[in-house]
Amino acid sequence: MRIGIPREVKVQEGRVALLPGHVARLTADGAAVFVERDAGLLAGANDGDYAAAGATILDDGPAVFAAATMIVKVKEPMHAELAMLRPDHILVANLYCGRDRALVDHLLATGTTAIAAEHAHPHHPGNSPIAGELGALEGLHLLLHPHGGNGRHFMRHHGARAARALVIGLGLAGRGALRVLLNLGVAATGIDEDPAALARAATEWSNRDFTPALPADLAALLPQADLVINCVRWDKSRRDHLVTREMLGLLPRGAVIVDVACDRAGAIETSVPTSWDNPTYQVAGITHFCVENLPAAVPPAASATFAEVIAAIAAPVAAAGLDRAARDLPWLAEAVVCRGGRLHDARTARLQDRGWAPFGPG
Repeated sequence: MRIGIPREVKVQEGRVALLPGHVARLTADGAAVFVERDAGLLAGANDGDYAAAGATILDDGPAVFAAATMIVKVKEPMHAELAMLRPDHILVANLYCGRDRALVDHLLATGTTAIAAEHAHPHHPGNSPIAGELGALEGLHLLLHPHGGNGRHFMRHHGARAARALVIGLGLAGRGALRVLLNLGVAATGIDEDPAALARAATEWSNRDFTPALPADLAALLPQADLVINCVRWDKSRRDHLVTREMLGLLPRGAVIVDVACDRAGAIETSVPTSWDNPTYQVAGITHFCVENLPAAVPPAASATFAEVIAAIAAPVAAAGLDRAARDLPWLAEAVVCRGGRLHDARTARLQDRGWAPFGPG
């Protein structure tokens, strides 16, 4: 198998799909690996490291796409990259195809095999915990008075209470947010509909100021919340919201909403994805921070974590081919979005009203 690692071209994306250690394991197993020059620079991996791991360094993205049959990326392919995809390519990346009809149209028309890395974390958490951690950190930063917040500190001082936070969704991202908040001294309430998730968090944080709650409690909790962090990815077919525009009036003056999921009008009705160039906006006096792609702000840590996910996909496919690997690893078969012009992802089919069929070895 010939594996290509292009440099990420999405704005403000500093991660790389695989680090030299992963490349060394792949080349030791017989794979040929091609890396675009400076692809890992922001993640702390230079071309010499990749060459020492057995990779061939190529000058640009087109050369990598031309040389490889498997393309591994962090983010979905940008416009210029789409034009380089071939029917024999296996594309592995964070794709989120349900939100992107144009991307799915192109993948089906090209006949490219696409594997959604975000659906293939059987043993690895991906970057979700980092997204939650950074979301909490940015939220506390925005609470500072010079940034328009209410000035609540993350620790108690001489009777002045610490900031209080609501974390909505206690999956990997929500648990990452709680790690930052509770270890800094913030009083946090975790909201989830899953009793097991609530019980796990209550046990993990029994020695901190943590309270479990249900979504039905949200309206009653908002008046005491300085910071709201949403970690629930919202189904695009839904028209309801957990926090509506009207509910913003329940929040105290100077409160902050951080939407880690960044779904436009998703769990937070007033959420609109933003970027680091212009990260915040206000609705009804409430600061919203909805920066997409939060983990890209810390490329070394985020690459180290995400590369474990990519390696877990790339290694078995490179060793045995996709059909054999998918037979042996059911989670991998479920992550195949499309192959040979046929859609295999049920969620994408439902959201885009398309026909589909479960993936099966060809």
